[in-house]
Amino acid sequence: MRRDYFEVECSGVDEPSDDRPVIAITYDGPDGMLTDRLTTDEGSLDASELDVAYRLTGGDSGPTGVLSITDRLTGDFVLETNVEPAVIEALVDAAGDDEPSYRIRLTDSDSTSTIYDKEILLVYDEGGDLRRSESLIPGGVEI
Repeated sequence: MRRDYFEVECSGVDEPSDDRPVIAITYDGPDGMLTDRLTTDEGSLDASELDVAYRLTGGDSGPTGVLSITDRLTGDFVLETNVEPAVIEALVDAAGDDEPSYRIRLTDSDSTSTIYDKEILLVYDEGGDLRRSESLIPGGVEI
């Protein structure tokens, strides 16, 4: 899937709130493609079966990055989309330190939304090294 099939918006990051911040990803590509990637022979993937990571990349006009969601079991990409670093920084800041949590809302081309509650978001630099202090990693999780 092409990265330009996705639009990303983040909410709940500007003001302190009891609600979890949300990163909303809207898919506008060929019908059924995103749904196919979120489905296995056993059914739809749930939040525990998805990994979320952000990789910083160099750009001619300044830093940028790629948000990716993968199938935890197979490692297959569900999606990749370009996202500005400031969006991810705001999400990480809003998600909290002690018990970090956020939501991902994926909306397919048929306007069907699925919400995933997540706790981990790993941020990597251009060289592939984990930026632990900029990531969401709950206490007790070894990486």
